[in-house]
Amino acid sequence: MLIRDIVGDASTGTTPGIEVFMLRRTLAAVFGSGMYVFPGGRVEAGDGDDADRSHRLAAVRECFEEAGVLLARTSSGVHVSDGHPALAARHGVHDGSVDLVSLCAEHALVLAFDELVWVSHWITPIGEARRFDTRFYLAPAPREQTSQHDDNETIASLWARPGDALARQAAGELTMMPPTIKNLQFLTEFADTEAAMAVAHALPPPQRILPKLRMSEAGKLLGVSLPGESGYEALA
Repeated sequence: MLIRDIVGDASTGTTPGIEVFMLRRTLAAVFGSGMYVFPGGRVEAGDGDDADRSHRLAAVRECFEEAGVLLARTSSGVHVSDGHPALAARHGVHDGSVDLVSLCAEHALVLAFDELVWVSHWITPIGEARRFDTRFYLAPAPREQTSQHDDNETIASLWARPGDALARQAAGELTMMPPTIKNLQFLTEFADTEAAMAVAHALPPPQRILPKLRMSEAGKLLGVSLPGESGYEALA
């Protein structure tokens, strides 16, 4: 989840706050088609055996592929900015012809794993045909870079206040999965990026959240129950 500050402007009536970057998945996707999500993808076989590092590497790579934002710093400690030659390799990283770690080594860049904070951990309900074990990270969006969906796996993108995104989801304008909604609700608590990151850093390692499917006696899907909701413990 890339977040950035909104600067208040009395002349336009803009109030301060934070925005989060969201993408719309392609309608051809076999899972979550047309839904609004955060940049993300899977850990690859070559990402290594260390779970923490491999997940962070996957998060940085997918953010670069899907949002065009490379979370990396130069040898002088500043973020990569628009126009940096490494950014031209976005599509090569996406199609697998360019290795992200090798790309950063070539340009003397350090991947900003330390800027990602693990804030939640979700597992797809038992019974779904496709299941995922997913870590959600929070990171400040580098001011030096612009963001744009890849127009391949994702077909639209937006920066939205978390509360506005939730309101649009409730109104049926944006479709989202439960983990996306819950993470947006978490972000509504914060007035700026600094506050959000401070709380994120203070959180303990997230507990895994396993939703359960609610089924009718005839086997029809009625909905999804989350831990803590009425009736959750009684479900198989």
